Amino acid sequence: IGRFGMGLPNSSISQATRVDVWSWTEGGGKPLYTYLDLSEIESGDLREVPEPISKAIPAEWTRVSASIGSSKSGTLVVWSGLDKCDWRTAHAIFRNSEYAVGRIYRRFLAKKRVRIRMAAFMKGSKIPHFDEDVKANDPMYLMDSTSCPAPWSTEPMFEAYGVAHKIPVKHKNKKLEVVLRFSTAKKEARLGHNAGGQEWGKHAGNNIGVSIMRADRELEMQTGWCVGYDPRERWWGVEIDFPPDLDETFGVPNNKQGAPALAEFARLGLDQIAKQEGFESEQELIEAWTEDSDPRMVLVKIKQSIESNLGTIRKTITAQHERANGPRRHSDPNSAEMRATEATKLRKQEGHQGSSDPDESMSAEEKEKGIASVLEKQGLDADEAQKRAKSVVYDGRKFDFYEIDLATPELFTVRTKAGAILIGLNTNHPAYEHLVALLKHEDASDDVVALKAQLHQSYEGLKLLLEAWARYEDELTDGKKKEQAQLARLDWGRVAKDFFRDE
Repeated sequence: IGRFGMGLPNSSISQATRVDVWSWTEGGGKPLYTYLDLSEIESGDLREVPEPISKAIPAEWTRVSASIGSSKSGTLVVWSGLDKCDWRTAHAIFRNSEYAVGRIYRRFLAKKRVRIRMAAFMKGSKIPHFDEDVKANDPMYLMDSTSCPAPWSTEPMFEAYGVAHKIPVKHKNKKLEVVLRFSTAKKEARLGHNAGGQEWGKHAGNNIGVSIMRADRELEMQTGWCVGYDPRERWWGVEIDFPPDLDETFGVPNNKQGAPALAEFARLGLDQIAKQEGFESEQELIEAWTEDSDPRMVLVKIKQSIESNLGTIRKTITAQHERANGPRRHSDPNSAEMRATEATKLRKQEGHQGSSDPDESMSAEEKEKGIASVLEKQGLDADEAQKRAKSVVYDGRKFDFYEIDLATPELFTVRTKAGAILIGLNTNHPAYEHLVALLKHEDASDDVVALKAQLHQSYEGLKLLLEAWARYEDELTDGKKKEQAQLARLDWGRVAKDFFRDE
């Protein structure tokens, strides 16, 4: 899986001022030895890697190693003068390293092709005071026996979503393949109170992104495919698997720690990429780029597959949560629905009447039936519609929110029935993901930085909505229509003032 010979010296000097290396093969006699030392380089005494010489491994390392004395071949790397290491204790090093190391080499660990042991010894001691093997960390959560906390440490927490998507690629007379895999959380893993705050939810929260795999080794987790800081993104997994022959296409650098060419396709829309490449539209780009004319066509296909599948997966996750938890009770007088109900009562006393008000005198049974019928017509299944209708009537609420999948550009719909005002939030509208969904879900992160970022993103989303309205008014050239829009804004503001009024 190596390529440029950059990893060993670069990673070593990134943490320590000196690295000593012994390496041996079967029948090779004494190990070959060389080193790098920054102090010698700075003084001018060392200008290149010293010519390797035969040199025995110091006894202190053979004494504590589980394999040096018995292995027919191997390499020993010793760092000293650690001046850049962020962690000072063995437990801290293990805890922070296992997550990344276990994920990068998860396939090797799962197939038992390697064993990664972390052990700590006091100088001169033969007995470790810390000795553990690294467990696989699978961001797809399809493996068993991983570092995921119980009850998902011994069985997969996710299940495969569909079948693997295989993209054939022609490369220098070779027939290659890029494989995309998708997974989603099992219902048992994410439902219930604050699943994101459970230990397994926190574990998944640290594995958000698309895993880029090369030769069974993970290069990076790309988060450019994710929706901001939405914690629900933890409940899906995507894995892209490609062979080393496609390194140039994916833009793999010499440290083999990323695929920046693919990351660029995650960050930009196809229309933006098309303009950068000199095309008038994304369709023109797709028609011009073939496997033979531009190898980056595979990146276009990957982008289309990921975005299409994630769109469906996100809707499934949202619907799964809504179905399982059903409509919330709003007996809390501070809930928006109950506050709006009380504000409406006050407005009625002041003489403001609504078209839904006369039906408030209907019987509870009639109300439930009428509300449920409207919700069913809006696309909710019969059971959910009935539960919502019962909840509205039971709580004595005037308002109810539900989610609906609309092809129109409406952010929300308003329906009135049986004295209730029913507000449908369009899950297909971009504002839903960037504002509504971000604020309403219960999988809240326990990371203060992430929470602040979510609040900031929500605030930015609110400003975008207001800016969209302002631009709508600005584009009205008909004086009468502009005046009507301004009056509507003024009247809406008056009602909002009453709804926000604190008793």
